[in-house]
Amino acid sequence: MSHIRFVMIGGFLGAGKTTTIARLARHYQDQGRRVAVVTNDQAADLVDSHTLRAQGFAVGEVAGACFCCHFGELVQVVDRLDASTRPDLVLAEPVGSCTDLVATVVRPLQRLYGGRFDVAPYGVLLKPSHGGRILRGDARAGFSPKAAYIFRKQLEEADFVAINRIDELPPEEVDALAALLAEQYPAIPLLRMSARTGQGFDALLEMLEQRGRFGRRLMDVDYDLYAEGEAELGWLNSSLWVSGQQQFELDPLLLDVLHRLHAALAVQQAETAHLKAIGLCEGAFGVANLVASTARPELSLPSRAVVPRAQLVVNARVAAAPELLERLVRESIEASCAARACRAEFQNTQSFRPGRPVPTHRLLEPLAG
Repeated sequence: MSHIRFVMIGGFLGAGKTTTIARLARHYQDQGRRVAVVTNDQAADLVDSHTLRAQGFAVGEVAGACFCCHFGELVQVVDRLDASTRPDLVLAEPVGSCTDLVATVVRPLQRLYGGRFDVAPYGVLLKPSHGGRILRGDARAGFSPKAAYIFRKQLEEADFVAINRIDELPPEEVDALAALLAEQYPAIPLLRMSARTGQGFDALLEMLEQRGRFGRRLMDVDYDLYAEGEAELGWLNSSLWVSGQQQFELDPLLLDVLHRLHAALAVQQAETAHLKAIGLCEGAFGVANLVASTARPELSLPSRAVVPRAQLVVNARVAAAPELLERLVRESIEASCAARACRAEFQNTQSFRPGRPVPTHRLLEPLAG
Protein backbone atom coordinates (compact mmCIF):
# COMPACT_ATOMS: atom_id res chain seq x y z
CA MET A 1 0.00 0.00 0.00
CA SER A 2 1.41 3.40 -0.96
CA HIS A 3 1.76 6.10 1.67
CA ILE A 4 -0.68 9.00 1.79
CA ARG A 5 1.02 12.31 2.51
CA PHE A 6 -0.88 13.82 5.47
CA VAL A 7 -0.64 17.61 5.68
CA MET A 8 -2.29 19.34 8.65
CA ILE A 9 -2.46 23.14 8.78
CA GLY A 10 -3.40 24.60 12.17
CA GLY A 11 -3.92 28.06 13.57
CA PHE A 12 -6.38 30.14 15.53
CA LEU A 13 -9.90 30.90 14.34
CA GLY A 14 -9.71 33.26 11.37
CA ALA A 15 -6.02 32.64 10.64
CA GLY A 16 -6.72 31.71 7.01
CA LYS A 17 -6.51 27.92 7.14
CA THR A 18 -9.27 27.25 4.59
CA THR A 19 -7.82 29.70 2.06
CA THR A 20 -4.38 28.15 2.54
CA ILE A 21 -5.68 24.62 2.08
CA ALA A 22 -7.61 25.59 -1.05
CA ARG A 23 -4.47 27.11 -2.58
CA LEU A 24 -2.42 24.05 -1.62
CA ALA A 25 -5.04 21.74 -3.12
CA ARG A 26 -5.06 23.63 -6.43
CA HIS A 27 -1.25 23.59 -6.56
CA TYR A 28 -1.00 19.85 -5.95
CA GLN A 29 -3.77 19.13 -8.45
CA ASP A 30 -1.95 21.21 -11.05
CA GLN A 31 1.03 18.92 -10.45
CA GLY A 32 -1.15 15.94 -11.33
CA ARG A 33 -1.47 14.72 -7.74
CA ARG A 34 -4.80 13.53 -6.34
CA VAL A 35 -5.93 15.54 -3.32
CA ALA A 36 -8.59 15.14 -0.64
CA VAL A 37 -9.47 17.48 2.21
CA VAL A 38 -10.70 16.76 5.75
CA THR A 39 -12.38 19.58 7.65
CA ASN A 40 -13.20 19.59 11.35
CA ASP A 41 -15.71 21.34 13.57
CA GLN A 42 -17.55 21.08 16.86
CA ALA A 43 -20.85 20.82 14.93
CA ALA A 44 -22.27 20.12 11.48
CA ASP A 45 -23.01 22.70 8.73
CA LEU A 46 -19.45 23.96 8.39
CA VAL A 47 -18.91 26.85 5.97
CA ASP A 48 -15.40 25.57 5.22
CA SER A 49 -16.71 22.21 3.98
CA HIS A 50 -19.27 23.89 1.73
CA THR A 51 -16.63 26.31 0.42
CA LEU A 52 -14.11 23.62 -0.46
CA ARG A 53 -16.71 21.33 -2.05
CA ALA A 54 -18.03 24.24 -4.10
CA GLN A 55 -14.50 24.67 -5.46
CA GLY A 56 -14.53 21.08 -6.68
CA PHE A 57 -12.44 19.35 -4.02
CA ALA A 58 -13.18 15.95 -2.48
CA VAL A 59 -14.04 16.78 1.13
CA GLY A 60 -14.69 14.68 4.21
CA GLU A 61 -15.76 16.18 7.52
CA VAL A 62 -15.18 15.24 11.14
CA ALA A 63 -17.96 16.96 13.08
CA GLY A 64 -18.96 17.00 16.73
CA ALA A 65 -15.48 17.36 18.25
CA CYS A 66 -11.88 18.07 17.31
CA PHE A 67 -9.60 15.59 15.50
CA CYS A 68 -7.96 14.67 18.81
CA CYS A 69 -11.24 13.63 20.42
CA HIS A 70 -12.55 11.88 17.28
CA PHE A 71 -9.27 10.38 16.12
CA GLY A 72 -10.92 7.15 15.01
CA GLU A 73 -13.42 9.06 12.91
CA LEU A 74 -10.58 11.03 11.32
CA VAL A 75 -9.04 7.76 10.15
CA GLN A 76 -12.43 6.48 8.96
CA VAL A 77 -13.07 9.66 6.94
CA VAL A 78 -9.67 9.27 5.28
CA ASP A 79 -10.56 5.62 4.56
CA ARG A 80 -13.72 6.72 2.75
CA LEU A 81 -11.86 9.37 0.78
CA ASP A 82 -9.19 6.83 -0.09
CA ALA A 83 -11.81 4.40 -1.40
CA SER A 84 -13.49 7.06 -3.54
CA THR A 85 -10.62 9.24 -4.79
CA ARG A 86 -7.34 7.39 -4.01
CA PRO A 87 -5.61 10.62 -2.88
CA ASP A 88 -1.85 11.10 -2.94
CA LEU A 89 -2.29 13.81 -0.31
CA VAL A 90 -4.80 14.54 2.42
CA LEU A 91 -5.00 18.14 3.59
CA ALA A 92 -6.47 18.42 7.09
CA GLU A 93 -7.84 21.53 8.81
CA PRO A 94 -8.35 21.18 12.58
CA VAL A 95 -10.70 23.25 14.71
CA GLY A 96 -9.20 26.70 15.25
CA SER A 97 -9.66 26.60 19.03
CA CYS A 98 -7.72 23.34 19.46
CA THR A 99 -4.15 22.68 20.53
CA ASP A 100 -1.98 19.74 21.67
CA LEU A 101 -2.40 18.29 18.18
CA VAL A 102 1.12 16.92 17.94
CA ALA A 103 0.60 14.57 20.90
CA THR A 104 -3.00 13.69 20.00
CA VAL A 105 -3.03 13.55 16.18
CA VAL A 106 0.42 13.76 14.60
CA ARG A 107 2.19 11.24 16.82
CA PRO A 108 -0.70 8.72 16.88
CA LEU A 109 -0.70 8.79 13.07
CA GLN A 110 3.06 8.28 13.04
CA ARG A 111 3.02 5.46 15.59
CA LEU A 112 -0.23 3.63 14.84
CA TYR A 113 -0.45 4.22 11.08
CA GLY A 114 3.17 4.84 10.09
CA GLY A 115 2.91 2.24 7.34
CA ARG A 116 0.07 4.15 5.73
CA PHE A 117 0.61 7.86 6.37
CA ASP A 118 3.63 9.99 5.58
CA VAL A 119 3.06 12.91 7.94
CA ALA A 120 4.30 16.33 6.81
CA PRO A 121 5.71 19.00 9.16
CA TYR A 122 2.91 20.51 11.21
CA GLY A 123 2.47 24.18 10.34
CA VAL A 124 0.51 26.78 12.31
CA LEU A 125 -0.72 30.01 10.74
CA LEU A 126 -0.41 33.17 12.81
CA LYS A 127 -3.45 35.44 12.76
CA PRO A 128 -2.04 38.98 12.93
CA SER A 129 -5.14 40.77 14.24
CA HIS A 130 -5.32 38.88 17.53
CA GLY A 131 -1.81 37.45 17.41
CA GLY A 132 0.00 40.78 17.62
CA ARG A 133 -2.01 41.86 20.66
CA ILE A 134 -1.52 38.53 22.44
CA LEU A 135 2.21 38.37 21.71
CA ARG A 136 2.68 41.95 22.94
CA GLY A 137 0.68 41.19 26.08
CA ASP A 138 -1.75 44.02 25.40
CA ALA A 139 -4.24 44.61 28.18
CA ARG A 140 -7.00 44.66 25.56
CA ALA A 141 -5.98 41.64 23.50
CA GLY A 142 -9.59 40.84 22.65
CA PHE A 143 -9.72 37.56 24.55
CA SER A 144 -9.09 36.54 28.13
CA PRO A 145 -5.77 35.00 29.25
CA LYS A 146 -7.46 31.59 29.14
CA ALA A 147 -8.26 31.87 25.42
CA ALA A 148 -4.84 33.43 24.78
CA TYR A 149 -3.33 30.34 26.44
CA ILE A 150 -4.71 28.20 23.58
CA PHE A 151 -3.27 30.61 20.99
CA ARG A 152 0.19 30.44 22.55
CA LYS A 153 0.13 26.67 22.89
CA GLN A 154 -0.69 26.37 19.18
CA LEU A 155 2.52 28.24 18.39
CA GLU A 156 4.59 26.31 20.90
CA GLU A 157 3.98 22.89 19.33
CA ALA A 158 4.37 23.90 15.68
CA ASP A 159 7.12 22.54 13.44
CA PHE A 160 6.94 25.93 11.76
CA VAL A 161 4.86 29.10 12.02
CA ALA A 162 3.67 31.16 9.06
CA ILE A 163 2.61 34.78 9.51
CA ASN A 164 -0.40 34.88 7.21
CA ARG A 165 -2.29 37.85 5.73
CA ILE A 166 0.88 39.86 5.12
CA ASP A 167 -0.87 41.52 2.17
CA GLU A 168 -3.09 43.28 4.74
CA LEU A 169 -0.19 44.73 6.77
CA PRO A 170 2.54 47.31 6.18
CA PRO A 171 6.02 45.72 6.08
CA GLU A 172 7.04 47.24 9.42
CA GLU A 173 4.14 45.48 11.18
CA VAL A 174 5.12 42.16 9.64
CA ASP A 175 8.71 42.76 10.82
CA ALA A 176 7.45 43.54 14.32
CA LEU A 177 5.42 40.32 14.44
CA ALA A 178 8.40 38.32 13.21
CA ALA A 179 10.59 39.88 15.92
CA LEU A 180 8.08 38.96 18.64
CA LEU A 181 7.88 35.38 17.39
CA ALA A 182 11.67 35.07 17.15
CA GLU A 183 12.00 36.35 20.72
CA GLN A 184 9.28 34.19 22.27
CA TYR A 185 9.62 31.02 20.11
CA PRO A 186 13.26 31.17 18.99
CA ALA A 187 13.60 27.53 17.92
CA ILE A 188 10.62 27.50 15.54
CA PRO A 189 11.17 28.28 11.83
CA LEU A 190 9.19 31.28 10.64
CA LEU A 191 7.59 32.00 7.25
CA ARG A 192 5.74 35.04 5.91
CA MET A 193 2.91 34.55 3.44
CA SER A 194 -0.45 35.53 2.06
CA ALA A 195 -2.74 32.63 1.28
CA ARG A 196 -5.01 35.03 -0.61
CA THR A 197 -2.40 36.46 -3.02
CA GLY A 198 0.15 33.62 -3.03
CA GLN A 199 2.97 35.83 -1.75
CA GLY A 200 5.54 33.66 0.06
CA PHE A 201 3.71 30.49 -0.97
CA ASP A 202 6.78 28.80 -2.47
CA ALA A 203 8.42 28.78 0.97
CA LEU A 204 5.37 27.07 2.44
CA LEU A 205 5.43 24.42 -0.28
CA GLU A 206 9.14 23.84 0.31
CA MET A 207 8.60 23.46 4.05
CA LEU A 208 5.75 20.98 3.61
CA GLU A 209 7.86 18.79 1.31
CA GLN A 210 10.53 18.31 3.96
CA ARG A 211 11.10 14.96 5.62
CA GLY A 212 12.84 14.37 8.92
CA ARG A 213 12.34 14.63 12.65
CA PHE A 214 9.03 16.45 12.79
CA GLY A 215 6.10 16.23 15.21
CA ARG A 216 8.42 16.20 18.21
CA ARG A 217 7.59 19.45 19.97
CA LEU A 218 5.87 18.00 23.00
CA MET A 219 4.55 20.28 25.71
CA ASP A 220 2.75 20.36 29.01
CA VAL A 221 -0.90 21.34 28.64
CA ASP A 222 -3.18 22.38 31.46
CA TYR A 223 -6.39 20.78 30.20
CA ASP A 224 -8.49 22.61 32.80
CA LEU A 225 -7.25 25.96 31.50
CA TYR A 226 -7.54 24.74 27.89
CA ALA A 227 -11.18 23.68 28.43
CA GLU A 228 -12.06 26.94 30.16
CA GLY A 229 -10.49 28.94 27.33
CA GLU A 230 -12.50 27.09 24.68
CA ALA A 231 -15.69 27.37 26.72
CA GLU A 232 -15.44 31.16 26.69
CA LEU A 233 -16.42 31.07 23.01
CA GLY A 234 -20.01 30.88 21.89
CA TRP A 235 -20.23 28.56 18.87
CA LEU A 236 -22.98 28.79 16.28
CA ASN A 237 -23.68 26.99 12.99
CA SER A 238 -26.91 27.88 11.22
CA SER A 239 -28.33 26.89 7.83
CA LEU A 240 -31.33 28.45 6.12
CA TRP A 241 -32.96 29.23 2.78
CA VAL A 242 -33.53 32.78 1.58
CA SER A 243 -36.34 33.33 -0.94
CA GLY A 244 -37.19 36.63 -2.60
CA GLN A 245 -40.33 37.98 -4.18
CA GLN A 246 -37.93 39.13 -6.88
CA GLN A 247 -34.34 38.20 -7.66
CA PHE A 248 -31.71 39.57 -5.28
CA GLU A 249 -27.93 39.97 -5.35
CA LEU A 250 -26.35 37.27 -3.22
CA ASP A 251 -23.02 38.95 -2.39
CA PRO A 252 -24.47 42.16 -0.89
CA LEU A 253 -26.81 40.02 1.20
CA LEU A 254 -23.88 38.07 2.67
CA LEU A 255 -21.98 41.24 3.46
CA ASP A 256 -25.02 42.94 4.94
CA VAL A 257 -25.65 40.03 7.30
CA LEU A 258 -22.09 40.25 8.63
CA HIS A 259 -22.14 44.06 8.86
CA ARG A 260 -25.32 43.95 10.92
CA LEU A 261 -23.99 41.18 13.12
CA HIS A 262 -20.67 43.01 13.54
CA ALA A 263 -22.51 46.11 14.75
CA ALA A 264 -24.77 44.13 17.10
CA LEU A 265 -21.79 42.32 18.66
CA ALA A 266 -19.97 45.64 19.13
CA VAL A 267 -22.91 46.93 21.19
CA GLN A 268 -22.55 43.85 23.40
CA GLN A 269 -18.73 44.29 23.56
CA ALA A 270 -18.42 40.68 22.40
CA GLU A 271 -15.06 39.89 20.76
CA THR A 272 -15.29 38.10 17.43
CA ALA A 273 -12.90 35.24 16.71
CA HIS A 274 -14.41 34.50 13.30
CA LEU A 275 -17.66 34.99 11.40
CA LYS A 276 -18.26 33.23 8.08
CA ALA A 277 -21.22 33.11 5.73
CA ILE A 278 -21.59 31.22 2.46
CA GLY A 279 -24.39 31.61 -0.05
CA LEU A 280 -25.04 28.68 -2.39
CA CYS A 281 -27.16 28.68 -5.50
CA GLU A 282 -27.21 26.70 -8.71
CA GLY A 283 -23.85 27.13 -10.43
CA ALA A 284 -22.43 29.74 -8.05
CA PHE A 285 -21.39 30.44 -4.46
CA GLY A 286 -20.12 33.40 -2.47
CA VAL A 287 -18.31 33.67 0.87
CA ALA A 288 -18.03 36.59 3.30
CA ASN A 289 -16.08 36.65 6.56
CA LEU A 290 -14.97 38.75 9.51
CA VAL A 291 -11.83 37.78 11.44
CA ALA A 292 -11.85 40.22 14.38
CA SER A 293 -13.97 42.88 16.03
CA THR A 294 -11.44 45.49 14.90
CA ALA A 295 -11.70 44.40 11.25
CA ARG A 296 -14.44 44.89 8.66
CA PRO A 297 -16.46 42.19 6.90
CA GLU A 298 -15.10 41.31 3.50
CA LEU A 299 -16.26 39.31 0.50
CA SER A 300 -13.52 36.72 0.18
CA LEU A 301 -15.09 34.74 -2.69
CA PRO A 302 -17.68 36.62 -4.77
CA SER A 303 -20.52 34.81 -6.51
CA ARG A 304 -21.72 37.73 -8.67
CA ALA A 305 -25.05 35.89 -8.62
CA VAL A 306 -28.53 37.36 -8.89
CA VAL A 307 -31.03 34.73 -7.76
CA PRO A 308 -34.59 34.25 -6.47
CA ARG A 309 -33.50 31.69 -3.85
CA ALA A 310 -30.26 30.63 -2.15
CA GLN A 311 -29.03 28.52 0.72
CA LEU A 312 -27.12 30.36 3.44
CA VAL A 313 -24.83 28.81 6.04
CA VAL A 314 -23.52 31.03 8.84
CA ASN A 315 -20.77 30.08 11.31
CA ALA A 316 -19.98 32.32 14.29
CA ARG A 317 -17.23 31.97 16.90
CA VAL A 318 -17.60 34.79 19.40
CA ALA A 319 -16.80 35.43 23.06
CA ALA A 320 -20.48 35.61 23.98
CA ALA A 321 -23.19 33.45 25.46
CA PRO A 322 -24.58 31.03 22.85
CA GLU A 323 -28.15 32.20 23.50
CA LEU A 324 -27.19 35.83 22.84
CA LEU A 325 -25.21 34.85 19.75
CA GLU A 326 -28.12 32.88 18.31
CA ARG A 327 -30.52 35.78 18.85
CA LEU A 328 -28.19 38.32 17.22
CA VAL A 329 -27.50 36.08 14.24
CA ARG A 330 -31.20 35.46 13.66
CA GLU A 331 -32.05 39.16 14.00
CA SER A 332 -29.24 40.19 11.63
CA ILE A 333 -30.33 37.67 8.98
CA GLU A 334 -34.00 38.58 9.25
CA ALA A 335 -33.23 42.32 8.99
CA SER A 336 -31.04 41.79 5.93
CA CYS A 337 -33.72 39.70 4.29
CA ALA A 338 -36.50 42.16 5.14
CA ALA A 339 -34.51 44.98 3.51
CA ARG A 340 -34.62 42.98 0.27
CA ALA A 341 -38.22 41.77 0.54
CA CYS A 342 -36.88 38.26 1.15
CA ARG A 343 -37.94 35.56 3.56
CA ALA A 344 -35.57 33.50 5.73
CA GLU A 345 -36.51 29.86 6.37
CA PHE A 346 -34.22 28.54 9.10
CA GLN A 347 -33.48 24.83 8.75
CA ASN A 348 -31.02 24.00 11.50
CA THR A 349 -29.20 26.05 14.14
CA GLN A 350 -26.75 24.76 16.72
CA SER A 351 -25.40 27.12 19.38
CA PHE A 352 -23.33 26.03 22.37
CA ARG A 353 -20.01 26.31 24.18
CA PRO A 354 -17.39 23.66 23.29
CA GLY A 355 -17.07 20.84 25.80
CA ARG A 356 -13.92 19.70 27.54
CA PRO A 357 -11.45 18.06 25.12
CA VAL A 358 -10.86 14.37 25.86
CA PRO A 359 -8.26 13.02 23.40
CA THR A 360 -8.49 9.45 22.13
CA HIS A 361 -4.69 9.19 22.30
CA ARG A 362 -2.01 11.39 23.84
CA LEU A 363 1.48 10.13 23.12
CA LEU A 364 4.28 11.91 24.98
CA GLU A 365 7.05 9.31 25.09
CA PRO A 366 9.93 9.75 22.62
CA LEU A 367 9.54 8.26 19.16
CA ALA A 368 12.18 5.86 17.91
CA GLY A 369 14.56 7.08 15.18
